[in-house]
Amino acid sequence: MSSDLELNLHLPDAGATERCGALLAPSLAGRMVVTLHGDLGVGKTTLVRGLLRARGVTGRVKSPSYGLVEHYPISSLYFYHIDFYRFTDSAEWENAGLAECFRDDSVCLIEWPERVAGLLPAPDLALDLAHSAQGGGRELRARALSAAGERCLNALAAGMQTPR
Repeated sequence: MSSDLELNLHLPDAGATERCGALLAPSLAGRMVVTLHGDLGVGKTTLVRGLLRARGVTGRVKSPSYGLVEHYPISSLYFYHIDFYRFTDSAEWENAGLAECFRDDSVCLIEWPERVAGLLPAPDLALDLAHSAQGGGRELRARALSAAGERCLNALAAGMQTPR
């Protein structure tokens, strides 16, 4: 893609954040990389929880901050929720052995990708979450960085326009 396609949304509460993840879920396919940026507690894992629930995960969906990665096999597709928050040096990437997560049959959802500098594959979709300046909820800036990411963004935009 020559230029980024961008969508900006206000998500008033955790339910709206989960719904946003659920709207993205059907358009995710193997070999996709989704980065999640934002401060601690802004809703990155909440969005991932909505996404995974929409794909059929019924068990606990937790932040991988301490374990580094949570793995969710869903049919023939593997979802890896990876959190690099605890990395202090991008060289830790080599020791973590996470390169094997980036496969044709996996979707990688990555929190704190900036902690591993330019070592990750190029993302298809970049999601930036921030607390709302209006005092409630959060703001989502979603950018498509590939044709696959553009399909996700189009699905999200269409779903957000549909009444609940």
